[in-house]
Amino acid sequence: MLTVLSITFPIFAMVALGYGLVWKGVFKSADMRVFGAYVMNIALPALIFSAVASRPAREVFNLPYMGVYLAGALATTLIAFLWFSATTDPARRGVAVMGTSCPNSGFVGYPLMLILLPDQAGLILAMNMLVENVVIVPLALVILELGKPAGRGHPLAKVGRVLVGVIRRPMVIGMLLGLAVSLAGATLPGPLDRLVGLLAASAAALALIVIGGSLVGIEIRGSRALAGQIMVGKLLVQPAFTFLAVLALGALGVTLAGDLRMAVIVSAAIPMFTIYSVFAQEVGHEGLASIAQLGATMGAFVTLNILLAVLG
Repeated sequence: MLTVLSITFPIFAMVALGYGLVWKGVFKSADMRVFGAYVMNIALPALIFSAVASRPAREVFNLPYMGVYLAGALATTLIAFLWFSATTDPARRGVAVMGTSCPNSGFVGYPLMLILLPDQAGLILAMNMLVENVVIVPLALVILELGKPAGRGHPLAKVGRVLVGVIRRPMVIGMLLGLAVSLAGATLPGPLDRLVGLLAASAAALALIVIGGSLVGIEIRGSRALAGQIMVGKLLVQPAFTFLAVLALGALGVTLAGDLRMAVIVSAAIPMFTIYSVFAQEVGHEGLASIAQLGATMGAFVTLNILLAVLG
């Protein structure tokens, strides 16, 4: 257990440090948005570019891994949609489904993978983000749109704009550029390679600081019971379905390597993404999302440690 704690402690210690820096006034809450924009638009794209460009194209994307990750997320989305359709109103249903199915691969998943699997962390991030940006998040946005009153935008129009916007995202651009370099068999000049490396190295620590700092000032209002169900869905149900997807793939004769099997299950057990409450604000339930996000971030310290101990 001490070995597992040695892996997760730096992650959550950095989150706590970020919280303390904002709580004590060293940084302001608004600074976290600036830092977060840097991570999302510069550091993580550089990281993904470097990870993809530095490997042969055949090694860039592992289809069994991505299939398992997608299957676990889709199963979670379906079950969450059915459950929350039966237990709450459409607006809160959309918030709940998004919270259960959209992990924070960039700000939490990558730093954790950097400790667990440093040689593969960048590629795992690239595969996770591709599945999330192309399928999981757009699907969650459609379900969120279904909970809005009539006349506030057609769900298909919303998802169409999201899909068009996918290729404009810096991380996707970084992935495509890296793939182009990989396919061409080219190598970056030394100075440029070192520049990209410096930018990529700045992602992990700053991302965790942003997570902690963003938790300061969260208003604890809304349905705590529903928030608890969202936390259970994100931290327990999604990794459970992902594990079942691993078993199903194995029954078909396709197996994931031990490291990738652990990585895909742990990736599914990461708390929800940072801008979760921003999306929830569109339907007036940002308080619910904030409670769920705060609880999931804190609860992940327990669930991830247990999961890593079991998988180890």
